[in-house]
Amino acid sequence: MTISAPLQREVVEYDEYTGQFSAFEYVELRARVSGYLQSHHFEEGQIVKKGDLLFVVDPRPFEAALASARGLLKQAEARVELADNQLARAGKLRERDFVAASVYDERVQEQRVAKAAVEIGRAAVRTAELNLEFTRILAPVGGRIGRREVSDGNLVNGEAGSGNTLLTTIVATDPIYFSFDMSEANFTVYQRAVQDGKLQSTRDAVPVFARLRDEPEWPREGQLNFVDNQVDRSAGTIRIRAVFPNPDGFLTPGQFGRIRLPGSEPYMALLVPDSAILSDQSQKIVMTVGADGTVTPKVVRPGPMYDGLRIIRAGLAPDDMVVINGLVRVRAGGKVTPQTGEIRGAGELRPG
Repeated sequence: MTISAPLQREVVEYDEYTGQFSAFEYVELRARVSGYLQSHHFEEGQIVKKGDLLFVVDPRPFEAALASARGLLKQAEARVELADNQLARAGKLRERDFVAASVYDERVQEQRVAKAAVEIGRAAVRTAELNLEFTRILAPVGGRIGRREVSDGNLVNGEAGSGNTLLTTIVATDPIYFSFDMSEANFTVYQRAVQDGKLQSTRDAVPVFARLRDEPEWPREGQLNFVDNQVDRSAGTIRIRAVFPNPDGFLTPGQFGRIRLPGSEPYMALLVPDSAILSDQSQKIVMTVGADGTVTPKVVRPGPMYDGLRIIRAGLAPDDMVVINGLVRVRAGGKVTPQTGEIRGAGELRPG
């Protein structure tokens, strides 16, 4: 039988959750004008930059519409010039009482109507310019582009009321989001710890770590950047999101992973092997040996695993000698002659 004092080490407890990666930005690229899709200028799945030309809708009808709008604007401007001249002449004649007041009033109103027509013409030109600009569909964000939903030569619909044609999608993956749900009970525990000054608020940029299913370690470091403003009443959970750098694009939106975040501030903890803890109905106990060799059970409150050992949150003192080997040969109140051993961690600080 072997005994040892619990291992003392400064630890940070971590909590783990399962979540899903999602795009930092996600855009559905849709047609904004109707017409025939003339060409595309990208390879499916490639990385595009903001402002890159992606699609071209046949611009000829819109060029004609712009030319027509500009012609109508010139007509309206000519009518303003004519109305100005006629009003000026009517004003001079009215001063000599050569024309009736009603005629002068008509000239004033004709000038106002002509100027209003110019404003309408200018708006029509701006609309035609926008429609022509919309025939060249550019990438609104940088990221990885998806598949083409429409082949060249097809008619696309740009009418908002009848459903714009979806052309493709773009996802920005650097950085990348990781979203997960925390139970209301756990969230309350966090809030209490923050209120007591024992933990940094989850609404701050708390450092967190993530890994994929096939990664035994936690190689990806990020930070929390969003906590929802309410608990989902149907599920009893709150949505939390972290952001991680993804410069190589290895992480893909939709992938599942695990995330760990600090459940405590650094503190000195007592650790024992998990095998040294026994179950006694609903209680957890460890066997300790006094200076006279008497075996005494102690009720403990265990925490999570850390570095291959179990954290003991309460019930054990630093100088207690815990039975770590040969438990089958000890009985509460019995006398033993133990050997002194040593508790060691697994060598890799990794929460369980």
